[in-house]
Amino acid sequence: VVCIGRCKCSFWFAVVHDILGITIMMVGVFGGLVIHDLFIYAGAIVIFLSLIWWVFWYTGNIDVPPEELEDDVGIKKLKNRGLGQVVRRVSSRLRNSFRKSSNRPANTQTEVAMSNICETAVPSRETLPV
Repeated sequence: VVCIGRCKCSFWFAVVHDILGITIMMVGVFGGLVIHDLFIYAGAIVIFLSLIWWVFWYTGNIDVPPEELEDDVGIKKLKNRGLGQVVRRVSSRLRNSFRKSSNRPANTQTEVAMSNICETAVPSRETLPV
C-alpha cells in the first residue's frame, strides 16, 4: 500500500488530470482525426493543469517541526534576539500603523460622484481636429 499523505483529494485530482490529459493527447496522436492537433494541445493543457494539483499535494505534505512553528503561534524564543527581533518589531509597528490609518474617515472633498464623471462631454469624431 502506497502512502498518499494528508492531501488525498489533491493527489487523486492530479492523477485523474494526468490520465485524462494523456488519454486526450493519445486520441489526437493515434485517432486519425482531422482536428488531431486540437486534441494534442488540449491534452497537454490538461496535463499542465495537473501540475497545480501536484503542487497542492506536495506542499500539503511538508512536515514542519514544532520548534520552527513556535514564533508563528505567538511563543517567542529567548535565543531569538538581535536583528531578527528588531525587524519583527518594526514590521509589527508598521502593520499596526496601517491598520489604524485604515479606520480613519474618508475625506469627502476628494470623492467624486460617478454621475459627475459620466456627465462630462466627450467630443465626437466630427469635432476633433484632423
